Amino acid sequence: MKYRSKVSIIMGSKSDAETVEETVKILKKFEIAYELKILSAHRNPDQLVKYVKTFSKTDVQVVIAAAGMSAALAGAIAAHTILPVIGVPMHTKTLEGMDSLLSTVQMPRGIPVACMSIGASGACNAGILACQILALNDRVLRKKLDQFKNLSKK
Repeated sequence: MKYRSKVSIIMGSKSDAETVEETVKILKKFEIAYELKILSAHRNPDQLVKYVKTFSKTDVQVVIAAAGMSAALAGAIAAHTILPVIGVPMHTKTLEGMDSLLSTVQMPRGIPVACMSIGASGACNAGILACQILALNDRVLRKKLDQFKNLSKK
């Protein structure tokens, strides 16, 4: 059974796809419907804002934004929606992802973004956090998460 709640995963570029696959694995495991887009806050900001503004007419409830380098994606999304936004900083060659991390975590007051760790672990945790947010109103999903957490402790 697929849950009606949806997660939107937005990547800043195609090169983020391998890392974002960790998020997708978690969402598939919990049978959470998701959509995946490649939209850059810098290269196509108008398309990004247009897409984010469609959320009020869809069943998207959580947004995951994966971006590297100047990593403005999560903040740009959070500026245009009331939905929870989870930022996943990508590993970069120049600064090993510290640039992405700082760009994602340093949001101005009033533009909250939940920030995960850099790279694949952060992408996995973003999927889990999205499930936990959705589970606030879904007892079946909450039970699955309880089982998942108990198994991962062993």
